[in-house]
Amino acid sequence: MSSPITLLSRGSQGWGHRRGRGLVERRGRKPGSRRAGEAAGVARLVREPGRAMALYSAAASVLAGLQRRDGALKTLVYKSRFQNVKQLYALVSETLRYSPVLDSIMAGAALLKAEKKLPPHLAKVLVYDLLFGKGLKCGGRWKVLVLKHRARLQAELARLKVHRKVSCNEGLLVPTEGMIQAPQVPRYVRVNTLKTCKDDVVDYFKRQGYSYLGRAARMEELSSLSGKQFLLDPHLPELLVFPPQTDFHENRLYIAGHIILQDKASCLPAFLLSPPSEAHVIDACAAPGNKTSHIAAILKNKGQIFAFDLDPNRLATMSTRLVQAGVSCCELANQDFLTIDPSDPKYKNVTYILLDPSCSGSGMVNRLPAEESAPSLERLRALAGFQRKALSHALRFPSLQRLAYSTCSVQQEENEDVVWDVLQEHGTAFRLVNVLPSWPHRGLATFPGAECCLRACPAATLTNGFFVAVLERQQECNSQGSSSSLLAEADGGAERSQDGEGRGPRATRKKRRKKSQCVK
Repeated sequence: MSSPITLLSRGSQGWGHRRGRGLVERRGRKPGSRRAGEAAGVARLVREPGRAMALYSAAASVLAGLQRRDGALKTLVYKSRFQNVKQLYALVSETLRYSPVLDSIMAGAALLKAEKKLPPHLAKVLVYDLLFGKGLKCGGRWKVLVLKHRARLQAELARLKVHRKVSCNEGLLVPTEGMIQAPQVPRYVRVNTLKTCKDDVVDYFKRQGYSYLGRAARMEELSSLSGKQFLLDPHLPELLVFPPQTDFHENRLYIAGHIILQDKASCLPAFLLSPPSEAHVIDACAAPGNKTSHIAAILKNKGQIFAFDLDPNRLATMSTRLVQAGVSCCELANQDFLTIDPSDPKYKNVTYILLDPSCSGSGMVNRLPAEESAPSLERLRALAGFQRKALSHALRFPSLQRLAYSTCSVQQEENEDVVWDVLQEHGTAFRLVNVLPSWPHRGLATFPGAECCLRACPAATLTNGFFVAVLERQQECNSQGSSSSLLAEADGGAERSQDGEGRGPRATRKKRRKKSQCVK
């Protein structure tokens, strides 16, 4: 039996949902239906002038906090308590991307000299949306002040383009050294199978004028998408792929929780963990919750997820997201995973753990100006120390059978080094699993069997930079030296069938009945 979402830090509180596989817009459904009307109402709500002004004010506060070094971008966004976290994060991110350009334009137009009462950070956000966003949506005196200078601001933008010999806005962005460029990374859309199915979502987008090209045979096909074309990913069966920078934040399916905007690399940990229905799973560092909802979809809401996170603001946002996604098998706890007792009877049936601990984030594309510098050696050591503790702690749960460890970092210290240190600490109790043998980017060869791990990066896999390692408890009868067993499995993986490589551990229900899981 599945239990409702529970927030332990706020007392037991459950939310009920109507389960269903229907889309917001179905054939034969009248345009004025209740569900379509609710979705349209949500879309209208984010466009109301007062709400837009609140968005601009919140974005300006986050920019000011970054300047004061009050915290990282994500931390400040969650602390802002603005309801639509993704919308706020997107606005601040884009304003930061264009920050040097905006500074030049506002200085040339003498905006702040003419309007001394206009706060500088608010001015930057407003000018970004006026020139590079979707146009100013707010009312009141600030809009009036900025629009007074619209002609001069637009003239400065045109002058800057001529001076730099570029024809488009993106051309004004000068890449920072070592910065990964996002345009080569497609827009990935995970179908939320708790509410709908892939065929219905594909059918919906086709009715919206998109052209479905079927399942990609090679990863290279993903980089050639343009316009309104889209594909089914070659590795993940519920992942659709659209051209870069396709925006679905106001799409009905996204608002209703039928699709999740999630990078492909971020989908790999839950996909490769592959817990069976009714399994008990721990999501150790869970917020903001996309991986948690992915686990719930794999479980079909029939198992039990224990999700932990230390940040109460992120956890509250995660709770809202899980409700929106239709998750009903998750218990949230505002608690440090390292303080959880593995011998607690509550977790005696936990057989699967997903561990995605805090990391440097060095694999994220288009790193923002406030976050661009490479992590210092001191910070890497501190992060790796925490990651080793978390991974070692997770392996102490007595019934654990399989664990997925992941980071959005490209640093060896947080990835291969952590995995190898913990494997040595636990002797022959656990081994690495050779996952997705067809995946082109493998772990760095820093220890025997490291090629069983997966790496991801924009150039090789068309995703964010990422790392995934899957560990599995050794059978007592097969316990051997870790190095030899890892190498043997890595060698055997190269001989697997093409069909097994492409489909991953959870191909289809019929396939699983006929043959064993391809990733063992």
